[in-house]
Amino acid sequence: MKVVVLTGPESAGKSWLAKQLQEHFGGLRVDEYVRHFMEQNPRETCLADIPDIASGQLAWEDAARARQPALLVLDTHLLSNILWSQTLFGDCPDWLEPALLARHYDLHLLLSPEQVQWTGDGLRCQPELKDRMVFHDAIQDWLVRHQQPFQAIEGDWAQRRDKVFTIVSQLLRG
Repeated sequence: MKVVVLTGPESAGKSWLAKQLQEHFGGLRVDEYVRHFMEQNPRETCLADIPDIASGQLAWEDAARARQPALLVLDTHLLSNILWSQTLFGDCPDWLEPALLARHYDLHLLLSPEQVQWTGDGLRCQPELKDRMVFHDAIQDWLVRHQQPFQAIEGDWAQRRDKVFTIVSQLLRG
């Protein structure tokens, strides 16, 4: 099983590319649990919600891993929970980072917010490119610091899709 994570700031194409990858290569896709959580709990999210959100993301991921697909595509993982918790609340539950580091991911596809337009959807809160770049850079810093495999993904929508398809094809052959 190869596990690929799409990561990056909001509105950079994670969900769209996750769907494109699954449609093209098959396998299983795990969506972003926080969206489900927010739909089920239509109120302001707070720091006390982060453990439930992270646990839900892990449960969805674990259920997919148990099915042992050849390719598992994750729309996100705990790193987003960690960084959003720190960004929005200035704190994060201590167990999230060790839980993330205990898992194996074959590749992170780090999506740049540049060259694509931000689209509001009622849940997103960083319309300014500079804010999304800070988030992007925090992800990249974490991936480098923890020696996690990643590829930077930039360009317009078609360029992103083409690059991601090429990278995942190589991963699946290797």
